[in-house]
Amino acid sequence: EVQLVESGGGLVQAGGSLRLSCAYSELTFDNRAIAWFRQAPGKERERVSCISSSGNHIDYAASVKGRFTISRDNAKNTVYLQMNSLKSEDTAVYLCAAGSSCLRASRYWGQGTQVTVSS
Repeated sequence: EVQLVESGGGLVQAGGSLRLSCAYSELTFDNRAIAWFRQAPGKERERVSCISSSGNHIDYAASVKGRFTISRDNAKNTVYLQMNSLKSEDTAVYLCAAGSSCLRASRYWGQGTQVTVSS
C-alpha cells in the first residue's frame, strides 16, 4: 500500500523557519515525483513546489520562491520542504502528493501537517 506521511509542522513566529518532511513507501520508481501543496481555510489549494524523481526538475510557486527549498533523499525515501522567512499567509495545512511527473504529482496523497505562522 502506498503511503505518504508528512511531518514537521507546527507553530512558528513570523520570520522563522520550519522543515517539513514527506516520507513515502511502496511508490514505484515512475511515481516518485513529489509535490507539496497547501490548503488554507477559505482558499483554493495551492501547489507550492515539486521535485522530480531524479531531482533534476524543481519548481516553486511565485509566492514562496526564494524562501522555500525542496529537496529529496532517495536513500531515505523522503522529500523535504525547508521553509524560511515564514509569513502569516503561509499558514495552512501542507500536504505532499506523488505521481509520475511534476505535472501529474497528485495520484497519491498524504494526510497533511498543519503549519501556523503567528504575526
